[in-house]
Amino acid sequence: MNRQPRLMDASRMRDIFKPHLAQISDNIFFNRELAIVRIDHTVFSLLMRQKPPFTINDYRFGIILQGEADINFNLQDRHLVAGTLVHIGPGTIINPVSISDDLVVYGIGLFADFPMPFTQSQMPPAFNGQVRDFQLHASDDDVSTAQSILDSIWHVVHSSDYHRPTITALVAALMHHYDQLFRRHTDIQTVSRSREQTIFDRFIQLAGQHCTEHHQISYYADRLCLTECYLSTVIRQASGVSAKDWIDRALITRIKIELRHTDKPAAQIAEEMNFANPSFFSKYFRRLTGMTPMEYKREAG
Repeated sequence: MNRQPRLMDASRMRDIFKPHLAQISDNIFFNRELAIVRIDHTVFSLLMRQKPPFTINDYRFGIILQGEADINFNLQDRHLVAGTLVHIGPGTIINPVSISDDLVVYGIGLFADFPMPFTQSQMPPAFNGQVRDFQLHASDDDVSTAQSILDSIWHVVHSSDYHRPTITALVAALMHHYDQLFRRHTDIQTVSRSREQTIFDRFIQLAGQHCTEHHQISYYADRLCLTECYLSTVIRQASGVSAKDWIDRALITRIKIELRHTDKPAAQIAEEMNFANPSFFSKYFRRLTGMTPMEYKREAG
């Protein structure tokens, strides 16, 4: 029976941290609903040993308190420094690249069993599914507010009375705070960002969401109400990389996750990702990676 792609979910994180809990228990709280952590380079490096990229299926909020990190979120390279607020949502693909020795991250993960404070239709705009992740360099006051809310959650989960409604209310406050900062940041960007950059950002979002079903530029041009020629020109001018290359990067990332974390045969992956046949799938993968799917699977294993 095929396993699903390995998610960096609650059970997976618990398995990773369990052998080290005696050393890190003062900075980590887990139950089946949430995790709240304050982790440094040593703990974060445990995650980086788990053969990224990873996918997540929940909501996570964090603060970079110290140090810096280079992480790829949904095909976009991000350099995170102290004072950055980070949100990653369901469906995000994360590929940690490097972290500094002095990195300290404070954050919370809301797992599938957590009673979310909002229905999907009531979600604050930043979390309505249109944006999978964002990173905001915030003021000292805004960082302090986020940290104070996390501190309050930490206090409640460690109290003798684990009061779920209080925790849910505090999570709602945290989400509203991140949403307010996200909308403020978006408003500023809207004023300063060129039309071309807006098109590029929307294209990257669509490629991350639909690359397995749609491999050709024509689909994305139609979604953006642009001609293929104009879209191709804008993407190359904005990024120095062709639109087709971005689609290929997104698709190859998805294929690698399937090959690395499932027992699916190449023929099944080829069919699920809308390739004409397994032979074309294998040639495509080899052209872009320098190895066949099976060679990659053996090396990744």
